[in-house]
Amino acid sequence: MLKIRLSMGGVRKRPVYKIVVADSRFPRDGRFVEKLGSYNPLLPKEKKDRIKLEVERLKYWMSKGAQPTLRVSRLLGEMQIIPMPKPGNNPQKAIPKKERKKSGDTKEEPKKEEPKKEQPKAEAKKEEPKKEQPKAEAKKEEPKKEQPKAEAKKEEPKKEQPKAEEKK
Repeated sequence: MLKIRLSMGGVRKRPVYKIVVADSRFPRDGRFVEKLGSYNPLLPKEKKDRIKLEVERLKYWMSKGAQPTLRVSRLLGEMQIIPMPKPGNNPQKAIPKKERKKSGDTKEEPKKEEPKKEQPKAEAKKEEPKKEQPKAEAKKEEPKKEQPKAEAKKEEPKKEQPKAEEKK
């Protein structure tokens, strides 16, 4: 799918963008089909040099099915080439970050209902100690199994010592 998008250029802290037609699978600053114009965000909005665009080529590519990205469609809307896209709905954007966290506390109120759900879990935990009692018996059996292994280990070093003496 063809996209009309921005390709970044310029140097650090001084970005300059090319408006290009590119396949959506290609990297942002990678291969493109055609350069349609440029955008310099550092210039004031009143200057004509801020957005340079070949309008005829742009309309041609849009007729071929190329879709502008959201940022490019806003730029084209400013130039009144296409209608301005609808603004997104982000109610958190206008709130400072510190206050967002405080307003996030209101979301925790429904979480207070969750302890009611945890009560059945507490009952399940009461059942678990009953299950642990047989496990404790199983643990008592396990050390018995380990004791013969420990004895076997003690016997093995005794066997190795005579071999070491024989080699001398």
